[in-house]
Amino acid sequence: MSLRVINDIPELADVQGLTFVPTMGALHDGHLSLVRAGLEYGEPVVMSIYVNPTQFAPGEDFETYPRPVEVDLEKAEAAGASIVFLPDHEVMYPKEDLPVCPPLPAIATEPKLEDCFRPHFFTGVCTVVARLLDLVQPGRMIMGEKDYQQLRVLQEMVAADRNRWPEVQVLGSPTIREPDGLAMSSRNAYLAERDRERALGLVRAIEAARSQDDAGSAEARMCQVLEDHDLRVDYAVVRDADSLLPVTGSPSNHRALIAAHLDAVRLIDNQAL
Repeated sequence: MSLRVINDIPELADVQGLTFVPTMGALHDGHLSLVRAGLEYGEPVVMSIYVNPTQFAPGEDFETYPRPVEVDLEKAEAAGASIVFLPDHEVMYPKEDLPVCPPLPAIATEPKLEDCFRPHFFTGVCTVVARLLDLVQPGRMIMGEKDYQQLRVLQEMVAADRNRWPEVQVLGSPTIREPDGLAMSSRNAYLAERDRERALGLVRAIEAARSQDDAGSAEARMCQVLEDHDLRVDYAVVRDADSLLPVTGSPSNHRALIAAHLDAVRLIDNQAL
């Protein structure tokens, strides 16, 4: 069956209750793994491709974010997606009925991770994902664990409003990595080949954290490894995997999370400890 591309709301009427994979395009194997994970439920997979302006701050890379639409459609079809929802800005943010951000859950404001360094981000993400969920009305939504705080925020957002989304499950899927261990990201396209060795500092920092006996030592060791790779650190922390709040003592249901800058490119990664 050939890929069906939907651009407008009325065409979505017969796709409700399926598995949904929201993306901003520039698809890589990480995105495509979400399609394959969705197919395991025995239902067609709907993917969306929309570069959401409200989750970018002034000076971030909204204008330069890669948009290889035709290539993305080929990749989506090859991975097994049945439908791609490809809306324009007027469909997502109609002037006569602008979407409103749902109440942000505590995990979007309290951990002082992405919420601190990109304070606009979760308002934009929750606004656009709430709009997509209302339009697509899936049975489940699958998202990658690479953006771990985003995953947890959306899980909490949906769980907090079961009147609006009574059936939707928000499921995480493991991060897919390059052969050298670097977490796959659309922004990896910004990296020159000579930069990859430095970028691997994120992976090596998390591996170094595993050898430490407590969260404080693990955080200090991660920061040192990142600095050794000439990366500017936003955060390198060990947190409770559910709440993303600080922890003490030896790791148990803990997660290491890193955000760091390689010159103009901001990279994130996380792994369970």
